Amino acid sequence: MPITKSAKKALRQSKRRQKVNTSRKVRFKSAVKEFKKAIEAKDFDKAKSLLPKVYKTLDKAAKKNTLPKNTANRKKSRLTQMLNRATKK
Repeated sequence: MPITKSAKKALRQSKRRQKVNTSRKVRFKSAVKEFKKAIEAKDFDKAKSLLPKVYKTLDKAAKKNTLPKNTANRKKSRLTQMLNRATKK
């Protein structure tokens, strides 16, 4: 357990940040899952409408440093490729 006043404050801050980061991660992971399920179900109209939502959640996570910027960009790119390949079949 922290002893000094500053260490106690740092612990409070890290717990608060952990909650926020966890909720942000859950939000973008669920958006990605929903997008992938739409593609697997061959519901491409729904997948196309979900893509901006997925982009938004990934961008927000990257902006707040929950997720590295390049990781978010890579995920967006791969999801878009997945949609493009699925619609061509």
